[in-house]
Amino acid sequence: MVRIESTQPRKQRKARYNAPAHLRGKFISAPLTDELRTQYKRRTVRVVKGDTVKVLRGDAAGTEGLVDDVDTGRSLLIIQGVSIPKADGTEVPRPVDPSNVQITKLNLKDPKRAEKMAEER
Repeated sequence: MVRIESTQPRKQRKARYNAPAHLRGKFISAPLTDELRTQYKRRTVRVVKGDTVKVLRGDAAGTEGLVDDVDTGRSLLIIQGVSIPKADGTEVPRPVDPSNVQITKLNLKDPKRAEKMAEER
């Protein structure tokens, strides 16, 4: 994890922007629902493609959809059903910050992820 010593917001932002790729995964974690929290005994988990999430904040609040893409460079999620119209009327995906979503269903197709979630029970 990136250890940010300073309390200054500009230095905290700089540390996130300049963080190496192997540490950026920590920034893409989101809280679990109460049922999943009791099942897996974890509060948060990294969001991966295929998870089902519920948007809690913003214009798309209340929308539930599958995660189509995870942008680790910008620490944003692309979620099915969350889009905004362009000037010509076409819909484009609206990136959502992982802190504004809640994971409702986990994608456990990856055996390593399933094993890791099972071992913490």
